[in-house]
Amino acid sequence: MKLHYDADKRELLVLLDGELDHHRSALLRNEIDTAVYMHMPAVLILDFHDVTFMDSSGIGLIMGRYKILQPMGGEIQIQNPSAYIGRVLRLAGMERLAKISEEVSA
Repeated sequence: MKLHYDADKRELLVLLDGELDHHRSALLRNEIDTAVYMHMPAVLILDFHDVTFMDSSGIGLIMGRYKILQPMGGEIQIQNPSAYIGRVLRLAGMERLAKISEEVSA
């Protein structure tokens, strides 16, 4: 996982990779939460381009970050999920919490 904060846009970009299972999601939550509280972004972008597997822990990861950002007035955007992960996100209703964009970002 890589984190990048753009101060001009107040965006925190998180480039996720590998598998988002229970163990990995717990580690990612801590790292992402630390960065969110440090930067207080207006937008948290979770890029799923290099994610190869996701179980319900990935849904929990998104929901938890949503609960942190909402009182701050922030929002979540999900970019580049595979077709499979995009389906899982939509079936879980994540489009109600976050904008899901399947096109590759620049």
